[in-house]
Amino acid sequence: MEDRSRRDNIRLHGIPENEEGVDVQSFLRSILPKLTSLDFDPPIEFQRAHRVGPKRPGNSSRPRSIIACLLRHNQTRQILQAARKHGPFQLDQYDIPITADYSKETNDRRKAFLALRPRLRQLEIKYGLFDPARMWVTKNGVSKDFYNPEELQLFLDSFQPQSMDSTSTSGSHDNGGDNEGNLPPGQEKTDTAQLVWVLGEIRYIDDVL
Repeated sequence: MEDRSRRDNIRLHGIPENEEGVDVQSFLRSILPKLTSLDFDPPIEFQRAHRVGPKRPGNSSRPRSIIACLLRHNQTRQILQAARKHGPFQLDQYDIPITADYSKETNDRRKAFLALRPRLRQLEIKYGLFDPARMWVTKNGVSKDFYNPEELQLFLDSFQPQSMDSTSTSGSHDNGGDNEGNLPPGQEKTDTAQLVWVLGEIRYIDDVL
């Protein structure tokens, strides 16, 4: 529910303090079309826009983020799509990432998913992280969605090195028959079937399915 209430929000990171002057909304109306190369029609309107939190003491080099709630959801989506495709944007010499405004719980889940990327790459599993916190993975044509990082970790732990080495397809080179020992009892290999990964196990399925 909290993420839904934030669905029209965007966060702009890296904009130097005081760059926006006294009117944050006018500043954003001026720079967002330039940053994103989008032609907004009608012009962007905001419900509110402000820096997040109190100003940091001293001469901190880390500026506070700017959070803005747009009036039109389709413009929020346009900006976030442009940010994913072309970001981070450039403002003078500064990198300006623009992100969605997630709840702390969702941010924590996203960070936990991202922490598993080295393991996914090690296992040669393709993956993608989608809004708000859904990890899509695929290996050998088998795809699965995960909404919980712990479940993804269990999935990755289920891949045994010995089983991975024995994965093959019907058109692959014969490695001495080791794959035959991994077939389910009573199942014989045919030309119309392939071995695929499903939840860390080698399963035998017909190509026609």
